[in-house]
Amino acid sequence: MRGTKRFSILIGVVITVLLLTTACGSNKASSGKKDGKGTIKIGVLASLTGALESYGKQTKQGFELGLDYATDGKREVNGKKIKVIYEDTETKPEVAVKKATKLLEEDGVDFLVGSSSSGDTLAVLPLAEEYEKIMVVEPAVADSITGSEFNKYIFRTARNSSQDAVAGAAAIAKPGVKIATLAPDYSFGRDGISAFKEAAEKLGAKITLEEYADPNATDFTSNIQKIINSKPDYLYVVWSGANSPWNQIADMKVQEKGIKISTGAPDIAALSTMEPLVGMEGFTVYYHDLPKNEINDWLVTEHKKRYKDEVPDLFTPGGMSAAISIVEALKKTKGGTDSEKLIQTMEGMSFDTPKGKMTFRKEDHQALQTLYAIKLEKKEGVSYPVPVLIRELTPEETAPPVRNKN
Repeated sequence: MRGTKRFSILIGVVITVLLLTTACGSNKASSGKKDGKGTIKIGVLASLTGALESYGKQTKQGFELGLDYATDGKREVNGKKIKVIYEDTETKPEVAVKKATKLLEEDGVDFLVGSSSSGDTLAVLPLAEEYEKIMVVEPAVADSITGSEFNKYIFRTARNSSQDAVAGAAAIAKPGVKIATLAPDYSFGRDGISAFKEAAEKLGAKITLEEYADPNATDFTSNIQKIINSKPDYLYVVWSGANSPWNQIADMKVQEKGIKISTGAPDIAALSTMEPLVGMEGFTVYYHDLPKNEINDWLVTEHKKRYKDEVPDLFTPGGMSAAISIVEALKKTKGGTDSEKLIQTMEGMSFDTPKGKMTFRKEDHQALQTLYAIKLEKKEGVSYPVPVLIRELTPEETAPPVRNKN
C-alpha cells in the first residue's frame, strides 16, 4: 500500500510538471504573437512565369507599392516588421497547392494573397480554411471564389465576374438585342459568361450563342464562324492572357458583317492588339488616368520612378489594394494576427485605394468597388487604343449578387 501511495504521488508530480511546462510553452507562444515585437509574414501566390506572367508581375509590383504607401515606407505595423514571401504558381493548380502548403507549413505565414488564375485560387481556398489563415484574393475573378466555394477566411479585393458582367451588360444590353458570347473554357470564362447572361437578360437582351474556346488556343476560326452564322447584334467577349482572339475577329471581318464587338478593356499589352476595335464601347477595371484621387496620383508617379517610367497596368492597383487592406486591418488589431479577430475587423471594413473607396461586404467578403464605362479611342502619342471615360460605375451600381451559400 505504501509503495502504491508513493507511486501515485510520483505520477501526480510528473503530471503537474508536464502541465506547468505545457502552460509555460503555450503562454510563450501566445505572447510571441501578441506583443509589439516580431514579424508579420505574408505569402503571395502569383503567376510569375507562364501565360499569365504579366498579371503576376503587375500584382507583385502593386503589392510592393501598397505596403510602402500604407506604412509610409516603414513596412511595419505596431512595431512588427512585415515580411513578404513570393511564390510562383506557374498557373498550375497543383503547383499553387504545393506552394501554398509550403508557405503555411514551412514559412508560417500569417496571410495568403493570390492568385493570378481562378483555377489556382480555387485549389488553394480549402487550405486557408484548414490552416485558419486569412487569404486576400487578388486578382482572380471567378464568382465561385466568394460564392459556392467561399469560406470565412476568404476576402477579395479583386472584382468578380458578376461585377464585370453588370458593367458589360449596362453598356450594350437592351430589350430585343441579340448577343453571342466568346470566352475561354475554364472557371474564369464560364463564370464570366454566366454572370453576364444573367445581367443582360434582366435588361431584356437575349443570349443567342455561348461559345467557349480552349484557353491555350491560337486558332479561333471555328468559334468565330459559329458566331457569325448565329447573326447576333453584338459579340460580347470575356478573355484574359496573351493569346487573345482580336486579330482573328478582325481578319474574319466580324464587324463588317454587322456584328458589334463589346468587351472589357484589358491590360496594355492586349490593348495593343485591339486596333480593329477603336470606337467600341465597353468597360474596364482600371486604366491609369481614369481614377481621379490622391492615391492613384501617388501610384502613377511612384510606379514611373521605380519601373523605368512605366505606368501602372490593369492589375497593379489590385495588388496595391490587397496590401492596403491587410495593413489597414492590422492597424485596427494593433498588429494582431489572430484570424478570428481579423475576420471581425475586416467584415464591412472600408479602405481607400487607387480606385477610390472599397468595402468588404459582410455577407461574402467581396470588395465593392468602382468600375469604368469606357470607349476605345486613338490618342496622339499612344501606340494602342486608349480607354476614355464615359462614366464611373459606382460600387453600389456594380455590387454583384450574393452567391455565398454558407
